[in-house]
Amino acid sequence: MKNKFLISILSLSALVATGCTDLSEQVIDESLQVQAENVVESVLAPAYGPLPDAFTHTKNYGLQLISSDQAILPPRGSGNDWYDGGKYIELHQHTTTTTNVVVQQTWDAFRLMLSRTVTAIDKLQPLVSTDPNAAKALSEMRALRAYYNMLMLDYWGIAFKKDNAGENSQILRKQEAISYIESEFLAVVNDLDNTKGPGRMSQAAVNGFLAQLYLNAAVYRDPYGTPVFSATDMDKVIEYTNKVINSGKFTLSPEYFAIFDDNNHTNKELIFAIDQRQDLNTSHNRLGYWSLSGSQYPLAAFPKANGTDGPAITSDFYQTWVQAYGSTDPAQADARFYKENFTVPANLQNLTGVTPANDSDHYFLVDGATYEINRGIQRGIQWGLRNASNGQPFKMESGKYKIYPIIEQRNGYVSYVNHTLEIDLENPNNKDYTDGYRVSKYQFSRTSDTGRNRGNADIVLLRFADIYLMRAEAQLRKGNAAAALADVNLVRASRTARPSVTPAALPSINLNTLYRERGFEFYWEYSRRTDMIRFGHYEDAYTSKTNADVRKRLFPIPQSAIDGASSAPGYLVQNSGY
Repeated sequence: MKNKFLISILSLSALVATGCTDLSEQVIDESLQVQAENVVESVLAPAYGPLPDAFTHTKNYGLQLISSDQAILPPRGSGNDWYDGGKYIELHQHTTTTTNVVVQQTWDAFRLMLSRTVTAIDKLQPLVSTDPNAAKALSEMRALRAYYNMLMLDYWGIAFKKDNAGENSQILRKQEAISYIESEFLAVVNDLDNTKGPGRMSQAAVNGFLAQLYLNAAVYRDPYGTPVFSATDMDKVIEYTNKVINSGKFTLSPEYFAIFDDNNHTNKELIFAIDQRQDLNTSHNRLGYWSLSGSQYPLAAFPKANGTDGPAITSDFYQTWVQAYGSTDPAQADARFYKENFTVPANLQNLTGVTPANDSDHYFLVDGATYEINRGIQRGIQWGLRNASNGQPFKMESGKYKIYPIIEQRNGYVSYVNHTLEIDLENPNNKDYTDGYRVSKYQFSRTSDTGRNRGNADIVLLRFADIYLMRAEAQLRKGNAAAALADVNLVRASRTARPSVTPAALPSINLNTLYRERGFEFYWEYSRRTDMIRFGHYEDAYTSKTNADVRKRLFPIPQSAIDGASSAPGYLVQNSGY
């Protein structure tokens, strides 16, 4: 069922943001809003509205991904592409400054999201006595506000307590912030249900976020110390994950990559996600295109829709797959690593002596309507649609499309796109457009005519596999390795759509194995930085990163926010180390 209330979301270009420290927002004339059939739901819409923009590659997605050991984004080509003032280098090397644009824009986006929930709560309060839907909507907004605050706590170590638009926010840290967020979730969880789909805050989502809060509470209490995971917190993790599991509303997806397909809105693994179906007109395909080669054109229908040669996986993270599967190629051992949507015929696979200059007959044919690029971790020479230059029709024969080894367009069409493992920030020879293994986790949306916008896949923020793996971690930290192993193996065994690559059961488990397993299950999503901090690996040295300063676990509060709060001394204090 379509969430019709989302049609009333304001165009993001029409937003007017003011001072960020008091979470205030200039009120836009109500006549500019599209009137929804249901007044209550039209009040909710703006609170969800900023989510797609906030979770783009240049904001929260890049902030989380590039600051971890999974991804690296060096300047490419001449050194200008993706340099962007060094903002991604800072994130990866943990040398982030208070003026980093990715941090600032993510902060501003989250501030706007929080402001919208406060505005919605203000508008709903007077309706509770006359509209039976208003009370549940009010609970939904309080839950969404608590979730947004949990993100603020995770990234910047603070939460904003603000109950109405007419007051300044109270800034909370450490246990105070945990207690506030916990109290808000607990106050509304039983008022919610699971009837509106993953694009809405639900009872299951709140239970899952409570489990996340308790799992990370030791870090939030002492962000720069060594976490001490109490049995009380771990019991709470188990309690709230059990509530989600026992609801019977969710299942693990047999096909791993279906979780990230265009039509994933009905996938029963999704618990909370950003609804990106086409009636929103604010959707994007940034998670689908960012890592792909700029010479890769995934859609026969759209000759201008290509990748952009963004981040690659680090060699360190790739080696965790190699270490797990030894002499077996992980593509042949684990359904999460790779999905082959087409196979290059055996007689074409040997490219010895074949070059772009003499490969005119080195192709095979596909049906353009069903053609899909391969998914997962992409290595070596890539095959795909070929055109003479950007925007030109693809080569065809007998109504079908020719699939060639892809030529790298940015170096004069003289070599193939050959993704090699090594990539770093120091070696100038490791900054070519083709360098680094790439990741195609989200489907390149079949509705994205430019490759950038009009994405149709919901962006996954909480899914059922995480419920099991959070419970597994809590059990393991309590000393119950058998229960933890059962949950981990349940998730591994669920990926049965391609039985030959269903991951084999693990014989045993410890914290290091569980950390590795979370990396396999949730790579290229939004959890790695938080996992690294919780498992004690954020200060590790890895590709092009040696900084071991524990104060970099939290991002800096943007200087613009500090300056905006200067009229109230002591109100907004910069995080330590910046």
